[in-house]
Amino acid sequence: MQALLLLLACLLPPEAGAVEIISGIESKPHSRPYMVYLEIVTNEGYIASCGGFLISQEFVMTAAHCKGRKITVTLGAHDMKQEESTWQKLEVSEQIIHPNYNTYTKLNDIMLLKLQMKAKLTHAVGTIPLPTWSTFIPPGRICRAASWGKTGVMELVSDTLREVKLRLMDAAACDHYSFYNHNLQICVGNPRKARSAYKGDSGGPLLCAGVAQGIVSYGPGDAKPLAVFTRISPYVPWINKILKNI
Repeated sequence: MQALLLLLACLLPPEAGAVEIISGIESKPHSRPYMVYLEIVTNEGYIASCGGFLISQEFVMTAAHCKGRKITVTLGAHDMKQEESTWQKLEVSEQIIHPNYNTYTKLNDIMLLKLQMKAKLTHAVGTIPLPTWSTFIPPGRICRAASWGKTGVMELVSDTLREVKLRLMDAAACDHYSFYNHNLQICVGNPRKARSAYKGDSGGPLLCAGVAQGIVSYGPGDAKPLAVFTRISPYVPWINKILKNI
């Protein structure tokens, strides 16, 4: 597991301490059937992990920086150390990175994964709705992030799915990030609370009233708020175009 963490650090962008759930709780097993665990073989041949979420039977959404040479997804999972009959392990046939993704600025950090086979929808495997293109989730809302990332700077990644409540902040709170863009990203996490997403959470969803509004992108290496999430709504036309062209 320690080796996995070292390899994960290689996958994430240098500034991205982004992203386990800090100060969160373990999710009720299979209460979030859209959650997806990504096992990634990086271009350097390392093994790393990210989160993701199922948006249709054929597509998973995650962060573009979770790209790799090969990706295998696990659906219907809770404890990654205890395989269950609910698991569906599927290969990714295509990694569709947003054409304007920039590894330096981390803007447009969004990717769609086309599955080799359609996922079977069950009580433990389901899809989550996306916002409309015109949706702009405002600061002040309390939403949730969920994934299998680290629970602390010195901790290992979590075997079980965890989640945490996070406040959406105004743009000024993320001004210290050089390339933060409030139209394309969401500033997340009350600086007065020790709650955040962290390493290994990358690619997981920001859940607001049952809708996926954001994707874990990056944050500080010390795991303190604030973290930056990709705002999904501006990309809905791009997403729909891909889903319709399958």
